[in-house]
Amino acid sequence: MAKNPIGTVTHYFGKPKVGIVALAGRVTTGDTVRFLGHGADFKQKIKSMQIDHVAVETASARSEVGIKVNRSVREGTKMYKVSPAGQGLFAKLKQLFTN
Repeated sequence: MAKNPIGTVTHYFGKPKVGIVALAGRVTTGDTVRFLGHGADFKQKIKSMQIDHVAVETASARSEVGIKVNRSVREGTKMYKVSPAGQGLFAKLKQLFTN
């Protein structure tokens, strides 16, 4: 896992389970990210991302995006990009056989 976060959660909407993330780096739909801090510690693949209610595939630094999250997050939760090398052998094999 990278030592520097690529984003910080600024708001969370519970009903649609969407976290608003202020980005410090580039993310793309399909990237695996880790949310860590303020009670959260989980990894997930980005399946849906929006900027100003418009679906986007890629978002760059200094933008705020809405990301559909699997669990609740809080303001201040950091988001890290998980590199394929940071995933375990089982996760690599699973990805290989499911795609």
